[in-house]
Amino acid sequence: MNQATTQVLVRLYLVMTDPRQRNERGDVPGWVMVTVMTVGLALAIFTFAQEPLKALLTRAFDSVQ
Repeated sequence: MNQATTQVLVRLYLVMTDPRQRNERGDVPGWVMVTVMTVGLALAIFTFAQEPLKALLTRAFDSVQ
């Protein structure tokens, strides 16, 4: 083996045996997932209950006056 081949093999060995650092930048934190799911659930409920909610709020505001 010549010196260039030996250097390549040593570098390859070092790269393959280097302990990997844990990279968590791609993970979605739990609070983000909970927030997104809560907004989705609220939008889904509001889609079906929009008219009854409007009527309920209108009656509540009218009774206050």
